[in-house]
Amino acid sequence: MEVSYVQKKRKNTKALESMKVKRVVLASRPGNDGEPATENFRLEETDLTEELMDGQVMTKTLYISVDPYLRCRMNEDSGADYIQSWKISKVLDSGGIGVVEQSRHGHIKPGDIVTSFNWPWQTKCVLEGNTLTKLDPSLVDGNLSHFLGAVGLTGLTAFLGVKEKGHVIPGANQTMVVSGAAGACGSLAGQIGRFLGCSRVVGICGTDEKCSLLTSDFGFDAALNYKEKGLADKLRECCPEGVDVYFDNVGGEISDVVISQMTKNSHIVLCGQISQYNKDVPYPPPLHPQTEANLKERNITRERFMVLNYADQHEMAIQQLSQWLKAGKLKVKETVVHGIENTAGAFVSMMKGGNIGKQIVQISGY
Repeated sequence: MEVSYVQKKRKNTKALESMKVKRVVLASRPGNDGEPATENFRLEETDLTEELMDGQVMTKTLYISVDPYLRCRMNEDSGADYIQSWKISKVLDSGGIGVVEQSRHGHIKPGDIVTSFNWPWQTKCVLEGNTLTKLDPSLVDGNLSHFLGAVGLTGLTAFLGVKEKGHVIPGANQTMVVSGAAGACGSLAGQIGRFLGCSRVVGICGTDEKCSLLTSDFGFDAALNYKEKGLADKLRECCPEGVDVYFDNVGGEISDVVISQMTKNSHIVLCGQISQYNKDVPYPPPLHPQTEANLKERNITRERFMVLNYADQHEMAIQQLSQWLKAGKLKVKETVVHGIENTAGAFVSMMKGGNIGKQIVQISGY
């Protein structure tokens, strides 16, 4: 009887032990006008208590998403009420996917694949089950990382942005231009513009390699490298009848050029302004006076698009994106780096255009 009690006591003590996990914290801020660098991040080892409270789950992190909007979270004030600034020396978070290893939540069991918009940059996590969404791997043919891209928030942004703000009319012979076209959202938006009825799609990106991929893999009619001279003239050649729909991921001078060639009553999908994220300006950033005049004179709509405001359409959109993906219609590319120690580097590279398609960090295998 005594031996049995001692064994039970030792077992309980073991259950309360902690494990070592790795995480990434914010070491410093780059400043509102500074470019982020890997020195702004720090890799740490910390203890994770294995004891779960009711409603909690233990997860192993599989994938972490790094996206341009995270640059705003590096400032003391994110400039947006829907995202919080990262705190110095605290673990960072973004979109992520993990597999459940232990659970004390009624509707989540070990082996479930789950996701969160605020997933810690940590190899293993204890999370509140009610903050997680269970995923169905069959929607992406088992390619789980697509839940952070084409069949996740990125895909929702591209699809609903074009659908709600692009005003695409099938058969109307509309021309669509996408900036940041080789990135996670842009590469999807151009394809979706075509699916919804645009007759011509032109992409703008930063390298000749990306231009080639846009036309060969993603089905764009033409692609322009904005780093080469003569962007305005080349855009005019590609869009002789003007631009009817502009999916804007970058802002700044590139957008000024595109907007100068937009038609009357045309539409801008204001998705992102990555060229302005390292500058201390409000969001959306102020426009050049001539650009403001063009918007007014031509009655061009330019309203900020927030995908979180269209939650009632998310389920429908995910199903549609999944259908396109599984049918081979929606082409997807990812730039994947491996290991939590490379998360900061992946983010910094993505901010400089080092990615093609969605930038993903694979933390562990499944």
